[in-house]
Amino acid sequence: MATSKEERRIGRCELCGRDDVYTTVHHLTPKEMGGTFEPTANLCIPYHKQIHALYTNDELAVRLNTIPDLRQDEKINKFMKWIRKQPSSRLPRTRKSNSRKV
Repeated sequence: MATSKEERRIGRCELCGRDDVYTTVHHLTPKEMGGTFEPTANLCIPYHKQIHALYTNDELAVRLNTIPDLRQDEKINKFMKWIRKQPSSRLPRTRKSNSRKV
């Protein structure tokens, strides 16, 4: 996931609800899986990176392609509880999930 500074906007993350954070556009169905013209969401950069570190595009397309589905996912929910407590200026380091390091 490459994000240029032009693609970033300051706003509200649709997942964690934090305000005044840099957001990027997340394709709820990955573009590679036919989601080019499907719904998108504005997510804070840490959240966007975390989603792609935890899940493959196949998983995102099949079972995590809506905001409610993402919010209900156990791994994402854990991250949400943590990131909500962080200042909007913090950009935590993201590591790929062990299950994705194959």
